Amino acid sequence: MSLAADLAPHLSHLGRYARALTGSQVHGDAYVRACLETIVEAPDEFPREVGAKVGLYKVFYAIWMTAHVDEPVEVEGLTRPERRLQRQLGALTPVSRQALLLTAMEGFGENETAEIIGISPDEVAELVEMALADIQRQERTKVLIIEDEPAISMDLASLVTDLGHQVVAISMTRTQAVKAAREHKPGLVLADIQLADGSSGLDAVKDILGQMEVPVIFITAFPERLLTGERPEPTFLITKPFDHRTVQATISQALFFNTPEAMVA
Repeated sequence: MSLAADLAPHLSHLGRYARALTGSQVHGDAYVRACLETIVEAPDEFPREVGAKVGLYKVFYAIWMTAHVDEPVEVEGLTRPERRLQRQLGALTPVSRQALLLTAMEGFGENETAEIIGISPDEVAELVEMALADIQRQERTKVLIIEDEPAISMDLASLVTDLGHQVVAISMTRTQAVKAAREHKPGLVLADIQLADGSSGLDAVKDILGQMEVPVIFITAFPERLLTGERPEPTFLITKPFDHRTVQATISQALFFNTPEAMVA
């Protein structure tokens, strides 16, 4: 099988990961393009011995570390919030957050993560602990949950509360969600795609973002409906059924890009 065929099943996951790491679809996709261009230019240097998925993330990590330490990947036509994120990239603690996202979001084990980052498994465990400690120090915020399945909304509410945040409303329809956002002005939105009355969480979020700037995490059993290669797409996406650590890591990363420092014009 060709290298392209081996890598193809993992590209949408890498795109999701890159967006979560950079806080932006524009930036994440730019890093993925740079990664793929590097592989195309030197296919013989691809680390096939570690497997297609681990090798792909290993190349991405090398691009990320080289590009963002020296000078971020250049992207044009940035919006004002995206320009804020561009500046925030320089303040990242990339290795600890990579370790957390690779293990919690992407499901890599400590050995695989160690191979990607180029450190020992013991160091991976230490980095994950550092990232989790960072989460505990994050500012608390108000959270709006848009979800029509009571069991899932209760689980999410419990997770959010355990992290120290306040659930200000749980909405089951587009109308309820827009009204709740207007009333409570949340600092984070967790949104399902399909809602109780047949309305769309996508439309609800679009309405909310028309009124305010707020990070959004989509939680869906149908990620393929969002990861189509067309724009706009979500920056933060969790697939159902979800692992609690995945939700925790994604909430942390979404709020990381909404810190007061990142909001400076």
